[in-house]
Amino acid sequence: MSYDRDAALAPAPGLRLLPWESEGGKPCFLSADGAGGVLSRLADEVEAEQLCDGADVLKGAVAVLDDGKAGEHALRLALRATTQSFGDVLRVADSRGARLPVADGGDAADDRRARR
Repeated sequence: MSYDRDAALAPAPGLRLLPWESEGGKPCFLSADGAGGVLSRLADEVEAEQLCDGADVLKGAVAVLDDGKAGEHALRLALRATTQSFGDVLRVADSRGARLPVADGGDAADDRRARR
């Protein structure tokens, strides 16, 4: 899975961007009422795993970069894992950010677009 933040659609109000894609590579959204249904809890668990995995990948990438004897293949593998994890973390951040309340009466999706 790869996440292209610039190509990602901002979810409509009331929709949650899920941490996975459809089989066709399209983003998946959940109409959530905030009650914490089964699918919402599953998404929370997947997001938590993705963040933990990202921390592990970061440690591995730092180790490869610190190894002066690491070859091109090791560097490519570390970079590939890092970019994958970074995409997951951006998706989680966008999903969570879109669900934050906005105090000034706007919506989080408009705020996200304005930051780009």
